[in-house]
Formats: sequence, C-alpha cells, structure tokens
Amino acid sequence: MALTTSAQARTSFDLKSASLPVVAVVLKTTDAALFAADLADRVADAPGFFDHDPVLIDLAPVREAEEPIDFAAIVALLRSHSTLPVAVRGGNATQMEAARAAGLAAAPDAPPARVEAAAAAEVREVVREVEVEVVREVPVAGPGTMVIDKPLRSGQQVYARGGDLVVMAVVSFGAEVIADGNIHVYAPLRGRAIAGARGNTEARIFSTCMEPQLVSIAGIYRTTETALPEEVAGKPAQVRLEGEKLIIEPLRNPVRINPREN
Repeated sequence: MALTTSAQARTSFDLKSASLPVVAVVLKTTDAALFAADLADRVADAPGFFDHDPVLIDLAPVREAEEPIDFAAIVALLRSHSTLPVAVRGGNATQMEAARAAGLAAAPDAPPARVEAAAAAEVREVVREVEVEVVREVPVAGPGTMVIDKPLRSGQQVYARGGDLVVMAVVSFGAEVIADGNIHVYAPLRGRAIAGARGNTEARIFSTCMEPQLVSIAGIYRTTETALPEEVAGKPAQVRLEGEKLIIEPLRNPVRINPREN
C-alpha cells in the first residue's frame, strides 16, 4: 500500500494572494425596493453592462443608518442582473454581521485616497437623483477594435467587449452600440451609444453626424430629453467625460469628403 505523506499532499496545490477586478456597488439607501427600482432603470439603459462580474457592496454612506438592510434581497437582486455578490465593507458591526449571515465575506475598508495607477473609474448616477453609486475598479479597455460596415436598424445591438467600436454606416433610432473603449460612427448616430461600458472614463464617442437618442460614458449618460446645442446637433462632434459631466463639443477640424473626388 502506497503511503502519502503530508509534504507530498501539499504539492497538489499552492496558496497565493490574488487581486481581481470587482464592481463596487456603493449603497446610498437602506431601502431595498428603491435600490431595485433604480438599478433596474440603470441596467435597462445599458443591457449587457454586467457580465457575471464579482461585486463588492460598500456600506460607507449608510453606516450610520438605523434601519436594517435586507442583504438577502439585495444579493438576490444583484444576482438577477448577472453579477456575483461576494463581499461587503464599510458597514457598522450590526450591518457587517447581517451581511456575513447572508453569505458575504467581510472586505477591508476602502483607503482614504484612490490611486490613479489602479485605473479605477467612478461612475455616479445622475438621472432622477438615483440613490445608487457604482464604483468600477477595472483595467482600461484593451487595444482590440471591432469594425461594423453595415447599417444598424432599430432593435439591433453591437457590443465591442474589451476594445473600441468603429461603425461605418448609420446607427438608426432604436439601435444600440456599446464598447468598453471608444465609439466611432462615420455616419449619422441616431440610436444609443454607450462608451467605456466597463468603467473607462477616458473613453469617447465620435460621430460625423451627432443625433443620438442617448450617449453614455462610464455610466454617466444624457438622453434626447435635453436637446443638443445647435453647434453639435446633426454635425461632426465628440462626447467626452470631464469629471462627472458629459461634454458634447464639435470636432474642430472634421475630415470632409467630396463625393465628386476619386
């Protein structure tokens, strides 16, 4: 009979520390129903935004709240939106104990200052005073580029995961283009354009004819409920993020193509 020593048994695996990108959902309310409604609205504007991402729930803004938090409901809700809640941080002793009872691990509190080298991106919801703040700690988009050379009709969606998206034809009203990096539309942009979908605040949206139904960068978005300024509406323009504000501005020196020239 072969004997297995303890030293031999330990060689079948190694234990090492690891650092993984997570989505940090910063709760600003203890009302699970309000959280559910606001999150549903947010996800509706960017389907496919989550892709079974691990989630850390940050309780710092509600640490002093007296109302109990229904962690079971919040965990179930996050899972229903294709996320994997794994940990919690920042709560008081009672909150942390309730979170552990719901199967969440306790994580260290956030440091007082954020480090830019971590390529972290902060996403604040700005529509209808949403009571949810999402902080994404993910790498910036990679160099890959997806090119679409056919028109996108209403109901169609294209997602360039991990890179930029280039569309050479019209994006019709009701169509949706999503990219983890930049979005370039060399035609009328009339549908929804969501750049920096996984938290890249440096992403931009470019179009030779800016007429969008919705534009969004890193979760901060603007809809057609607010009309575009005359200097950009229907003209070559770009969308970028400045702090927590979307800036839509004309392209100063757009490339003009004369169809009569070969």
